[in-house]
Amino acid sequence: MWIKLISPMTTARPMDSIWKTRMAPPLSLLVLGSLTPPRHKVGLEDGNIQKIKLNDSPDLVGITVKVDTAPSAFEIADRYRTRGIRVVMGGIHATSCPEDCAKHADSVVIGDAEENWPLLVEDAEKQSLKPVYRNSVTVDPAKIPIPRWEMLNHGRYLFTNTLTIGRGCPWRCDFCYNSSSNIDSSYRMKSIPQIIDEICSLGTDHVMFIDDNFIGSPEFVRKLLPEFKRLGITWQTAVSTNIGLYDDILDMMAEAGCKSLFIGFESVNQKNLMDCRKTQNRIQGYDSTIAKIHARGMMVNASLVFGFDGDDVSVFPATFEWLVRNRIATMTAHILTPYPGTVFYRKLETEGRIIDRELRHYNTAHAVFMPAKMSPRELVTGYLKIYDDFYSWLNILRRLPVSDSQVMAYLQFNLLYRKFGKQTSMLGRIFGMRRLAEFARRTSYPKWRRMENAGQCNMFMNGETALTGLTTNR
Repeated sequence: MWIKLISPMTTARPMDSIWKTRMAPPLSLLVLGSLTPPRHKVGLEDGNIQKIKLNDSPDLVGITVKVDTAPSAFEIADRYRTRGIRVVMGGIHATSCPEDCAKHADSVVIGDAEENWPLLVEDAEKQSLKPVYRNSVTVDPAKIPIPRWEMLNHGRYLFTNTLTIGRGCPWRCDFCYNSSSNIDSSYRMKSIPQIIDEICSLGTDHVMFIDDNFIGSPEFVRKLLPEFKRLGITWQTAVSTNIGLYDDILDMMAEAGCKSLFIGFESVNQKNLMDCRKTQNRIQGYDSTIAKIHARGMMVNASLVFGFDGDDVSVFPATFEWLVRNRIATMTAHILTPYPGTVFYRKLETEGRIIDRELRHYNTAHAVFMPAKMSPRELVTGYLKIYDDFYSWLNILRRLPVSDSQVMAYLQFNLLYRKFGKQTSMLGRIFGMRRLAEFARRTSYPKWRRMENAGQCNMFMNGETALTGLTTNR
């Protein structure tokens, strides 16, 4: 069979440039490519880097669906099904709201695909697709294959070096998809040899770990980080705010080449955090945690959410003052969004507060519900203004890192990616996104010890290093 996998174009926010929409490939579809038996032809089309072709005739179309891409996904699916071509939908929105996707698909995959995708492909080959393929077991991370990187046009993405060390998250915040009843959010890790093999498959010494929470298991991370140090990679990842409780892990991260941490601080109002069950966040420890990270030469990308019931218009200047005072390197802000299928969505639905059901607006840049203490217009205005203020010339200077080792990367992100992103991203179209990203990385960390070609990877895979994270024969 010819199987065509599609990732529809995401809905850009006002502050986004081409850098954002071409940040990274759809990793889940590359994993599906690896799960597909080799006798089948598999292709990938990503609406963020190309126009989706709708006049071809694959035997099976698989579409990954997020909430803001759902309208586009439904349109694509309907076009194919009108011509008798079978369509399968999966992804986060298909899992949390399978009934929405079932109206536009021959089959819906609910949950992780490792157990179900090979069965689905076999059924499609026999012309016997089932309406639903529901994951009923917690997927063993050992069954997660290395992504099928050869499916990509690497030069059209900013980064093609994204990986995960596992699945799930130990927390259950009400506004997160992990609160959906269909999501298996149990935290489980790949083996250390498996992670090293995936790193080595990238062909680069710079890795972006895109786990929900890299420190979901502190004990496992303590075993993993010495192997990163021996590999000589530079890397970034996302962690929860309780990273500040683990000074030893912060030391190990810095020694192992970590250069920045994405952290979901979400709010500077403790009641907001308790109300949404984000109990791991303690604002009294925020400043100390940031200081510890900065002292180890790592930058902080703060993720923030506006629109909680405890927020009025004063939340914006209060948050802005905190950001500047702590010299936060980069900020990713969001308007609180009730993703369908989450606990937060059900709460607002019950209260009759959802005012916008256009799913394209569910990209954290629109007020789609009625806030408790401000108008929707005030929420959007404050959200946009904090971006303008944070990335103004004056505040870029006020937030300059204390550590000289962070300055180049800081300026590249604040100026080239954010402030002038719409202009500089055009260069990516000319010279290639990945080439520019690699140039930026090399100029940001010129003195970092790097892997020499695949030499160190070969040592790991040939058994010269004991991949226990505890001992080494080197």
